[in-house]
Amino acid sequence: MTTTSTIHLLQTTRKLVVEVIDARDLLPKDGQGSSSPYVIADFDGQRKRTSTKFRDLNPLWNEKLEFIVTDPKTMDAEELEIDVFNDKKMGSGGGSSRKNHFLGRVKLYGTQFVKRGEEGLIYFPLEKKSVFSWIKGEIGLRIYYYDEIDEQKTEGEPPQEKEAVTQVVEAKRSPVMMVREEDRYSPEIPMPSETAQEMAEPPPIVIIEESPPPATVQVEHRHNIPPNESFPPAGPTQTEPSHFPPEVRKMQTCGVGSGERVTTERVRVLRRSNGEYAPRVITAKFTGENERISAYDLVEPMQYLFIRIVKARGLLANESPYVKIHTGSYNVRSKHATHRPGEPSGNPEWHQVFALGYNRPDTASVTLEIAVWDGASEAFLGGVCFDLSDVPVRDPPDSPLAPQWYRLEGGGEDQHSGRVSGDIQLSVWIGTQADDAFPESWSSDSPYVSHTRSKVYQSPKLWYLRVTVIEAQDLHFSSQPPPPATVPDVRMKAQLGFQSIRTRRATSNHGSSFFWNEDYVFVASEPLEDELIILVEDRTSKEAVLLGHVVVALNSIEQRVDERPVASKWLVLEGGGGGGGGGGGSYCGRINLRLCLEGGYHVLDEAAHLSSDFRPTAKQLWKPPIGILELGILGARGLLPMKTKSGGKGATDAYCVAKYGKKWVRTRTVTDSFDPRWNEQYTWQVYDPCTVLTIGVFDNWRMFADITEEKPDRRIGKVRIRVSTLESNKVYTNSYPLLVLLRSGLKKMGEIEVAVRFACPSLLPDTCAIYGQPLLPRMHYLRPLGVAQQEALRGAAIKMVAAWLGRSEPPLGQEVVKCMLDADSHTWSMRKSKANWFRIMAVLGWAVGLARWLDDIRRWRNSVTTVLVHVLYLVLVWFPELIVPTGFLYVFLVGVWYYRFRPKIPAGMDIRLSQAEMVDPDELDEELDTMPSTMPADIIRARYDRLRTLAARIQTVLGDFATQGERLQALVSWRDPRATRLFIGVCLMVAVVLYVVPHKMVAVALGFYFLRHPMFREPMPPASLNFFRRLPSLSDRLI
Repeated sequence: MTTTSTIHLLQTTRKLVVEVIDARDLLPKDGQGSSSPYVIADFDGQRKRTSTKFRDLNPLWNEKLEFIVTDPKTMDAEELEIDVFNDKKMGSGGGSSRKNHFLGRVKLYGTQFVKRGEEGLIYFPLEKKSVFSWIKGEIGLRIYYYDEIDEQKTEGEPPQEKEAVTQVVEAKRSPVMMVREEDRYSPEIPMPSETAQEMAEPPPIVIIEESPPPATVQVEHRHNIPPNESFPPAGPTQTEPSHFPPEVRKMQTCGVGSGERVTTERVRVLRRSNGEYAPRVITAKFTGENERISAYDLVEPMQYLFIRIVKARGLLANESPYVKIHTGSYNVRSKHATHRPGEPSGNPEWHQVFALGYNRPDTASVTLEIAVWDGASEAFLGGVCFDLSDVPVRDPPDSPLAPQWYRLEGGGEDQHSGRVSGDIQLSVWIGTQADDAFPESWSSDSPYVSHTRSKVYQSPKLWYLRVTVIEAQDLHFSSQPPPPATVPDVRMKAQLGFQSIRTRRATSNHGSSFFWNEDYVFVASEPLEDELIILVEDRTSKEAVLLGHVVVALNSIEQRVDERPVASKWLVLEGGGGGGGGGGGSYCGRINLRLCLEGGYHVLDEAAHLSSDFRPTAKQLWKPPIGILELGILGARGLLPMKTKSGGKGATDAYCVAKYGKKWVRTRTVTDSFDPRWNEQYTWQVYDPCTVLTIGVFDNWRMFADITEEKPDRRIGKVRIRVSTLESNKVYTNSYPLLVLLRSGLKKMGEIEVAVRFACPSLLPDTCAIYGQPLLPRMHYLRPLGVAQQEALRGAAIKMVAAWLGRSEPPLGQEVVKCMLDADSHTWSMRKSKANWFRIMAVLGWAVGLARWLDDIRRWRNSVTTVLVHVLYLVLVWFPELIVPTGFLYVFLVGVWYYRFRPKIPAGMDIRLSQAEMVDPDELDEELDTMPSTMPADIIRARYDRLRTLAARIQTVLGDFATQGERLQALVSWRDPRATRLFIGVCLMVAVVLYVVPHKMVAVALGFYFLRHPMFREPMPPASLNFFRRLPSLSDRLI
């Protein structure tokens, strides 16, 4: 007799939901001033369409389109295309063409999808299919995904097959196994050009993975993607090959046949205008015995001897044993062991990794000694010796080396006396800083592990909170009402954390309602756990009286990503201190507020001209990245001592911080070194090339501070590199000076050596289109923020970022964050004012040069040139249609000429442009002073007088500009009757002459008169200029 059994198989399916809500302002294309639109959505080879709305330029669909995500792991790389067409079958002239009219499209990527519950209605502008398309309008979409769990039942299987089915289920629950043939790491670039498809296909990736049916084998051709940075592929599905343009391939190929790596292209400096303060090219050494190419191709490989101490067993009676490691000049000691509950004292555990500097020629014949000692009695419990010539070498693509058990040994007397017994589990290998065990290891050049590890940080997600105060009603005032003619001074105060604002005095209709209609913006940080406190106060008397308050949780406030209106809400006030109501919790009136979290803005925490990111807060609005920025932090040279240690010896414990976008990186701290070598490499996704990478070097003081003591890290120097100044797929390896402005003047603290590469297709359409798009998100232009308001919000954002990063381990101090974000960029500085003035003069220098050239032509300094200018002028006058193309051709030739003088390396800090060479010490002291000032009164008075002198000069220049404009107005304003009569009479004569005489003859006469020989000129100013200078202005009316 056979029995049946039921097996429940759980299957998780991810579904993508596209809600097509409506469209606005579509283009009429049916020939009758309208369109019959419908929408087609294409995702992962699945195509679905909506219904057709008959003759409607603002259609409303409210339809859901569901797609199945075949591989949730690669969803971020998938592309969703939304196309809008005009259905010609619904129109009268539907048979005139075979294809429906194209009304626009929207392309979205998986990185813009959000989970169900986080979605919002977003209006995307419709894009063109080609340059010659005429498209307008926008479409409203709500896109999200969710995971659906399906339960399948399998019945009727005999008992003898139950075991086999169980094995199948267990096999499906087993982890995915991947077999990869590793190739050289190459960043994946979105939307490759057509020429890139001609490259040879990379080695295949064989993936054996779980699937709802029986296990299958999929062969996919793709490049190796770094674990932290990925890009959407070119095609709409994951199975299409993704390649790189030829310039990327050429940059990252290696000489396999010769066994040597092809040296990366370097750049050279033709001249150094700033002397020793200018960046210079350095020669990096990227050579090694290993031919395998690692992801660390911008830095020098540094070899380390890794020792992983796991645990021991069978030791003699002991208390808190520890391990001593000795090799060459290194003699280090592990932490005390720990014991699992219930385990004997002879089975301690350490789980600690050591990374000791390793140099193969010097340590070829050195042994490694690992000994176990008792922490209480300092008794020797056994040891192990290794010959370093037999230690294996591990490269980053290899799996971690498995620890093994080694028998503990001792001296002859120890072994016979029975004082040594047991085994120790450890592994020893030779690797580089690319090893996955290096970041958490105890390094020989960074012994203070808790404060010296290299870390990656993420800035918090910041929102703008918009608070619109509309009105308040039913407020309860004190028992002594104000006089009838007096309107109470009612104000509203809002607090969010350390941010606080107060409204102006409310207006009243002599009733119970008070109106403000004021708009305020705060900065909020995720997780949205803070509360917004609204206080309504009566400030009629000297002391403010609380009329009521309300507390609003930020996580309950509506989020929006566009300019759609948000409904206002009435909130009940509680706990007022006035009459009419008693204690806390009583009704004290109500207030009408409109609250929303703005996801369409970019919360600026950097200066706008130095920003590294312009993406909006809402992830749904992010565009796909256009490339990868790779930074190799090689090291520093010639650092100055920043502190004194025992014996009065100067020392520097330097680490480097780099910031781009939301990602911060921090290298390990190299202790007691004036020439630290970090050799760490990091990558960032680039969404906009017109951004700035900031690199700073600091001296670590926190690792020497106590828990209750705060020792801020000291700044050594900072460098900025603009991404748009980097050639695509080219490595720049340069040394930049580290400059600091002190009260004594400019000081060079050393040099930092970095290698940077912007991996991006050279002229991909997406890359070029970035330059024609707005710099900031759309909401900044629809509802712009004021300059003063934006600067205040930036200060609040900096405080939030500093507080967030200060809670990390190791923390990034507040002084480090403020330095990297240029928190003091808006403060007054006489030096910066001079620098900006000379920048303006440099911009206007071309106009001055043109005026000088024309003056030389007029004075016939070079007769041949003047004659040629006469001929060119005659040609342009007789053929005026050549003027515009000739001007553009001249600009093109100027650009080609200046190509010879293009910058060869990314520029660093310019001391001449910054006016830091010969700066007055008192001006520097004023620039570095705190706010409010802590200087004596006489110094502040002197600075104030100097500022008044400078302001007087600016006042004079502004008055001169106003005078010239008022003289232009005086030509026809009859302020001077005789001058106006002369001017309008001359205008009439000129009009008559121009009507009678051909314009070409007039132009030739005026041109030749302007270029006449000096012998026909008078040395005095012309009559027209004298006439203009005699016109009246309004300066004589000033008091």
